[in-house]
Amino acid sequence: VTNILNCPQVTITVWGDFALFSRPEGKVERITYPVPTPSAVRGMLASIYSKPAEFYWQVQRIEVLKKIQYATFKRNELKSKMPRIPAGNPMKACLLIEEDRTQRQSVVLRDVRYRITAQIVPRPDFPGSAIQLYNQFERRVKRGQMFVQPVMGAREFPAYFTWGSTGETPIQESLDLGLMVYDVFDLNIWKVGKQAEPSVSLYRAKMDRGVIEVPAFDSPLVLKPGRRDGGC
Repeated sequence: VTNILNCPQVTITVWGDFALFSRPEGKVERITYPVPTPSAVRGMLASIYSKPAEFYWQVQRIEVLKKIQYATFKRNELKSKMPRIPAGNPMKACLLIEEDRTQRQSVVLRDVRYRITAQIVPRPDFPGSAIQLYNQFERRVKRGQMFVQPVMGAREFPAYFTWGSTGETPIQESLDLGLMVYDVFDLNIWKVGKQAEPSVSLYRAKMDRGVIEVPAFDSPLVLKPGRRDGGC
């Protein structure tokens, strides 16, 4: 088992015009959490640098650098998913957008800025060193490289990033955010694509003067499916 205490820390600052960290109880209308989920932050980091077979991202701290502000607007969405393409007959896999389109209300965050601290945690059988992975990530961030454009929770809300701390002070607001989604996959299992099975975990999030401390995925503070302590 990898000793997470010996894994190197990285710090980046991310920002965007809008953000949507959807609450799971809002099945139809999109309603955001007031702060990012660890899952959303892990997605931003993985958009820049990810090798699931070699390491996973462990988010440690999320610092809110700008006042929490909301915006409300309607977005065009589809009521149905695109059907699977039948073998040998792609014309049957069609969706009439004009007939399936609907408008749904969205409550999003606006003018967001966060400082993220995370660890690169190598898989137990990774032959290299965590420092190698750290140096590769640092080079990619400083060059502005990415696998895909990082997003603030939703694809239409791009996230921009820079290396390190910019010296900004977190907001002086404290909130008990209650149970929040921690992740939607088991971080100990690196299968990707169609092999990946969703596994929702939760944690009790608290923001203390703009700072959210995120427990490790293997911590008992993270409630996972199958727990007998009344968690999930």
